[in-house]
Amino acid sequence: MSSINFFGWEVHYDEDRHLQAEQEAKSGSRYTMYHGTKVQTAQMIIQNGFSQSPDGMLGPGVYVSRDQRKAERYPLNSPLTDKVVLKLSVDCGKVKKIDQDNHPLQKTWHNAGYDTAWVPPNCGMKAVPSGLEEDCVWDPKRIDVVDIALAPNTTILNSLKQLIATNQRSLSNSGNSGTCQYCKWKPGPGHTVQSCWGCPETICTLMTKHKCNQKC
Repeated sequence: MSSINFFGWEVHYDEDRHLQAEQEAKSGSRYTMYHGTKVQTAQMIIQNGFSQSPDGMLGPGVYVSRDQRKAERYPLNSPLTDKVVLKLSVDCGKVKKIDQDNHPLQKTWHNAGYDTAWVPPNCGMKAVPSGLEEDCVWDPKRIDVVDIALAPNTTILNSLKQLIATNQRSLSNSGNSGTCQYCKWKPGPGHTVQSCWGCPETICTLMTKHKCNQKC
């Protein structure tokens, strides 16, 4: 009988959390989203979590998008040297589509029992001249920062990434249900953290990619 060497894997998911911005958001799903902010504010968000904006096109909430290009536009009028795009994992809960100006629930969707308002791309709303997808999440606790999608330079990028890693370790040690530092998603069914079968590295079986650092 011949033996099989194990060298790792790479997975390309085809599931709700990787839907593109133009695809309709589904209630009860978790999505990768983005949020543009200033460097100092990014540090505060990573350490303390998001806070609700008091108002906006969709009323109070946290404004995010599945389209990174949308997040890269914010904060408006800020220089590129002070712009950061946070990569997020968002538990959308119950989603309401807002696709027209003066929609009856445009700012009151949460009162009607919804957790997230979703503006589809190119829906024609005058309030979204870019035509790019936008979301408003009522409860900041539904949002986890998992990575940095864009930073002004390598120094700031590495600093923010280290802050995320430190925060995740702190959540793990305190027993809070943060995101897994390996697969970047909240632990759930089928989530296992263990030593790799082919090398000494610690892995999560839900990681999208792993390459053994030594041959068996």
